[in-house]
Amino acid sequence: MSEKSWLHSKWMLTIVACTALLYILIMGILLFVSGRTPGMYYQYNLLPFETIRPLLMERERYNTDTWVKNLFGNIVLFMPLGIWIPWLFRRCRTFLTFTATVVLLLLGVEFIQLITRVGSFDVDDIILNTIGAWIGYAGLKLLFLSQRRTRN
Repeated sequence: MSEKSWLHSKWMLTIVACTALLYILIMGILLFVSGRTPGMYYQYNLLPFETIRPLLMERERYNTDTWVKNLFGNIVLFMPLGIWIPWLFRRCRTFLTFTATVVLLLLGVEFIQLITRVGSFDVDDIILNTIGAWIGYAGLKLLFLSQRRTRN
């Protein structure tokens, strides 16, 4: 195959871009529409691990649904960011640039939730979402590495 692998072919980039758009649409609905009604008050948490710590240390206080949604949901739902951002945007392929991009994007989402009052600004959500994006990023790097090894 030529210098460009199938991972970077036009058809694959088109597929990744379309799935990224679908992901953005679904996440927009989940974060801002589905079951969300504006509250009267601003809700926020600016202390790191303020909501994560009780979920980990006092697990018996929470039902499984709450525990799984708050911890694993916030991680798993943002794993695709770690795949499509560096795949589609060459500048975001280094870990530091990728992380900065993800954190800024997540800050924007949390801020919109705060000002629209359809959620809460929670620094712990940013932490968990970033971990999810890192897992996706690591998976993508492994895919690129394995593809490069098979080509050589």
